[in-house]
Amino acid sequence: MPFLIQRQVLFLCVFLGMSWAAEEPLEYFVEEEAERGTFLANLAHDLGLGMEELSAREPRVISDQKIGFLLLDPLTGDLSLNEKLDREELCGPKEPCVLPFQLLMGKPFEVFRAKLWVRDINDHSPVFLDREIPLKISESTTPGAAFLLQSAQDSDVGTNNVRNYTISPNAYFHINVHNGAEGIIYPELALDRPLDREEVPELSLILTALDGGSPPRSGTTLVRILVLDTNDNAPEFVQPLYKVQLCEDSPVGSLAVTVSAKDLDTGSNGEIVYAFFYATERILKTFQINPTSGSVYLKAELDYEVIQTYTLTIQAKDGGGLSGKCTVVVQVTDINDNPPELLMSSLTSPIKENSLETVVAVFRIRDRDSGNNAKTVCSIQDDLPFLLKPSVENYYTLVTDSPLDREERAEYIITITVTDMGTPRLKTEHNITVLVSDVNDNAPAFTQTSYTLWVRENNSPALHIGSVSATDPDAGANAQNYTINLNSFFHIKISGSDEGIIYPELVLDRALDREKQQEFSLTLTALDGGLPPRSGATNIHIVILDVNDNAPQFSQAIYETQAPENSPVGSFIAKVSAGDADSGINADISYSFFDASEDILTTFHINPFSGEIILRLLLDYELRLVVLVRDNGEPPLSASVTLHVLLVDGFSQPYLPPPEAEAAAAAPADPLTVYLVVALASVSSLFLFSVLVFVAVRLCRRAGAASAGRCAVPEGHFPGHLLDVSGTGTLSQSYQYEVCLTGGAGTNEFKFLKPILPTVQAQDPGRNSDENPTFRNSLGFNFQ
Repeated sequence: MPFLIQRQVLFLCVFLGMSWAAEEPLEYFVEEEAERGTFLANLAHDLGLGMEELSAREPRVISDQKIGFLLLDPLTGDLSLNEKLDREELCGPKEPCVLPFQLLMGKPFEVFRAKLWVRDINDHSPVFLDREIPLKISESTTPGAAFLLQSAQDSDVGTNNVRNYTISPNAYFHINVHNGAEGIIYPELALDRPLDREEVPELSLILTALDGGSPPRSGTTLVRILVLDTNDNAPEFVQPLYKVQLCEDSPVGSLAVTVSAKDLDTGSNGEIVYAFFYATERILKTFQINPTSGSVYLKAELDYEVIQTYTLTIQAKDGGGLSGKCTVVVQVTDINDNPPELLMSSLTSPIKENSLETVVAVFRIRDRDSGNNAKTVCSIQDDLPFLLKPSVENYYTLVTDSPLDREERAEYIITITVTDMGTPRLKTEHNITVLVSDVNDNAPAFTQTSYTLWVRENNSPALHIGSVSATDPDAGANAQNYTINLNSFFHIKISGSDEGIIYPELVLDRALDREKQQEFSLTLTALDGGLPPRSGATNIHIVILDVNDNAPQFSQAIYETQAPENSPVGSFIAKVSAGDADSGINADISYSFFDASEDILTTFHINPFSGEIILRLLLDYELRLVVLVRDNGEPPLSASVTLHVLLVDGFSQPYLPPPEAEAAAAAPADPLTVYLVVALASVSSLFLFSVLVFVAVRLCRRAGAASAGRCAVPEGHFPGHLLDVSGTGTLSQSYQYEVCLTGGAGTNEFKFLKPILPTVQAQDPGRNSDENPTFRNSLGFNFQ
């Protein structure tokens, strides 16, 4: 009981510590280039701690930065700068510039997150990459035309970056300022009045870039404008925006993208030259463009961890000085090229045996990749009594998972393996050595608190399931003996001992049936013979694995269904259902027809998964089907059932076979008998068909002769028409017949030559044949 109470208290402390660590981070601000020793804050005041309490908890400042930019006085809690900070060097163009760090308390362990915001100062002037910008403008250019100029670069950010452009006073141009991609503004030279090359062949203007600092800084470049003769078609790109993805391991010299522009002019005015426009120094170092083909190649290696996106502006300029522009966005995709890093914060060794959840080590995991490549999994060996617990900010604590026993093992070499989730996966291994100091316990102890064993059902008796072990440094009468909780299926067998260690084996006494019981839970106890005796226990979970020992079973011994004679194709006929007492793949069943003839396979279709039987062809006779169900076990087991398909017409009840016929159908048929029956049925069908054809031919000839002699209708009398016989009485639908009358025949006899609708069987069994008409589905219909 005290052990449980202490464990609960420890869990509560760890939970509270993690909750405190998950609070909002502390934030501090400092301007770049601030002198070393600049006071930032008093951490004791910010954390609500006294200075003595802060000093007693052994505070430390930890940062991922390669430089130690912060200095903490543990006596006063004052946090100050350790050196000057250059925001451009630390963060480059990134804004805001935030340097995260952690305040690590050792006693007790607790982590506080904090951020240092480095504010930019205006310590850089705008700079143009080129001292002179050549620009060719045709004299036919109309006022209002705009020409994109090269932007200046400023290492500062925010308001200290470039904010405006001006041009020296002149009579032809003014400057427009536009916002570009990624917050960069660029100048555009706008024409105010037409140019005249004969009057002014060349103009030289000074372009000035101003930042937003106080006072502002500036940079200049010379814009040299050459006025050209008329060139009325500027190059146009096939598409204004190209998006490309390149892996960061793409080799130098590989093709990134090919842009294409067209110019309707001819001669030199139609010759296009491609070049980068507004290209930063980084872009020029990374890419190069073929001026003739427009192909962009890699000039240097890519690094996703340094920059993820490049925005290239490519200019297509013809021989007359007109140009068009397009944008190429190169997205660098990350590859898993950085292995995880393990940063050890603290390590405690030796550790007293039997100590409860003692913190052995505190460390942090870092991976410089992104996405899944930066996700990590941290693990140690499975056979060690230690546990890794994740904390905030990728911190981990290594704690004892169960009481240690120095007599069992006095030293542990723990390998901490950190594997990322990238492709291919990269891993880092870090070994630490933990020593165990002695405590007088001398009680048996199992290496695991629980075991899981697997055994197949239908096993043979006296089967060895598995073995476990407990250690006791004592000897003689204090050695262990093993017992299990009351169970009629298992017993313990002692196989022998080695240097004081007794190895018990779990033996199965009788066969198991998974369908009756799927698992067992046993308690194994190790008891020594000391005074007072000491003991240890473990749980054994035994899982029974399935064997394909149960064949599928149908829900009915025999199936019978009725199908109308005029059932359309695709009609549902019947559904059979079966189950299997096994599990997993041994219980996956499928349905099929057993020993089915070609007629059955073309007439019916059975769904192998649901057992539904669908009609494929029109049904004109009754059938007896044998459905087979088979499982997917090894070896597979199967069962069959008989399905009677009874044919039902529109006026009669289905034929029901007598019970003795059902019994005979249920018995398996002899193959020879089946073949004889099929042959006899085929011969009989052929003979019947020949007789019907013969009778049909005779009737047709007789009907033709009678029609020629008696159905001659005088002109103007008895026009041919269709007699409509509606579906009344016993007929289920309406029919139309062609009728002719013979004038002067002396009889009131009607002859129905042919039905308009196909063959129909209909009769009324409720009346005498002398009073009601009779229909036959032969070559014609007779009506008396």
